[in-house]
Amino acid sequence: MGDGPIHAFSGIYATSQLGRIVVDTLTRVRDTTPARGRAAKRNGISDVAKAAGVSVTTVSHAMSGQGQVSAETRAKVLRVAAELSYAPNRIASALRRQRSGIIGFVSDEIATTPFAGRLVLGAQSAAAQRGMLLMVVNSNRDVLVERDQIEALLAHQVDAVIYAKMYHQQIELPALLHQIPTVLVNAFDPAVAAPAVVPDEEAIAEAAVELLIRDGHRSIAHLTVAEDTPAMRGRLAGYRRAIQRAGIGIDERLIVRASVERGAAATGIARVAFASFLERGARPTAVFCFNDQLAMGVYQAAALFDLRIPRDLSVVGVDNLELIADNLAPGLTTVALPHYEMGRWAVDAATMMLERSDAMPGEPGPTRMASHIIERESVAQPVGAMHRAGGAPPI
Repeated sequence: MGDGPIHAFSGIYATSQLGRIVVDTLTRVRDTTPARGRAAKRNGISDVAKAAGVSVTTVSHAMSGQGQVSAETRAKVLRVAAELSYAPNRIASALRRQRSGIIGFVSDEIATTPFAGRLVLGAQSAAAQRGMLLMVVNSNRDVLVERDQIEALLAHQVDAVIYAKMYHQQIELPALLHQIPTVLVNAFDPAVAAPAVVPDEEAIAEAAVELLIRDGHRSIAHLTVAEDTPAMRGRLAGYRRAIQRAGIGIDERLIVRASVERGAAATGIARVAFASFLERGARPTAVFCFNDQLAMGVYQAAALFDLRIPRDLSVVGVDNLELIADNLAPGLTTVALPHYEMGRWAVDAATMMLERSDAMPGEPGPTRMASHIIERESVAQPVGAMHRAGGAPPI
C-alpha cells in the first residue's frame, strides 16, 4: 500500500511539531493495520440505492448536493448511506471528472482568531455536503510562507482556492492564484473579477444604532478606530445613516476615534479614548462600538466615572466574541458577523466556478452578507430627566 494520502497530508502540515506527530501517528496506524481489515468489503452506491428504494443516479445527486432531489429524499439517502457506512469513491470520481475533489483554504490567522475558525467550519460543512475535501493552510501573515503554501496547494492539484482574511480589507490577489478558480472571503481586489464575500458593514451599524433608537436613545456615541479600513468606513457610514434617518442629526463630537494599531492592546486604548471623551463632559446615553474589544474598554471607562451599564450607558459591540461578550457584566449586546455563512458561500461559489465557466458575479464588487444581533443585558431604555430631554450636554 502506498503512502500517497499521508504524504499529501505531510506536505502541508508537517512543518510544525504537532503536524509531524500527527503524520507519524497516521503512518504507524497505516503500517500496523492488518491488510485483511483494510481490504474489507465496502457497501457501494448500488447497495444504498437498493436500501433507499431509489435509483443510483438519485443517490449520486443526493450525496453530491446536485441535481433535482427533494429535501425528504436527500435526507433519506443520507440516512441510509450512514447506516451502511457508505462513502463515495473520491479517487474514481475525481478521475472521471479530471478533478481532485479538493478545495484549498488559505487563511492568514487561523490559530489566533475565532473568526477564521468559523469560516473554516462553514467551508468544511459546505464542502462535505458536496462530497469534497477542504485542505487548510495558515500563513500567520507571512507573505513568503503564504507563497510556499499556495505552491503546495497547487502541487496537490486542488480544484479551487478560498483566500480568506481575518478582517475585511482590500487586497492584491497573489499572482499564483490567477491560474486557478479563486474565491475571496473578507477581502476584495478591485482589479480582479473573482467572486468575493464580505460582511455588510453599513447594515451592521444601522442595525445596532436602530436597536438603541427603538429603546428611546437620542444621544448615541460611536467609538471607532482611527485606521482607515473598509469596516471602519462602512460602520461609520451606517451609524450616520441611522442617526439621520431617525431625524436626530449628526453631532460630530459624539464620534470618538481610538488610535488602535493592529496587534496592540485595543481594550486599553479604547478605555483611555472613551475616558478622555467623558472627561470633556460628554454624557451620551448609549454608545455603538466598532468591535467588542473597544466595547470592553467602554465598560472600564464607564466604571471610572461611576456610570452603570445599562442604566446610565447602553453599549453595543460588533463581533460576538463570546470570551468577551458573555463574560462582561452585564453581558454585551453585540452584532455577530456571518463568518460561518461566508465560509459556506465561498465553497458554493467555488463549485459554481468549477461547474460553469460563466459563474462570475453578476454585479461588480463583493457580495455583502447580512449579520444579526445577539441581545444580552447591556442595552436598556434611558432614564432620568437629562436622558428624557435627549441630546448630549456640551463637550
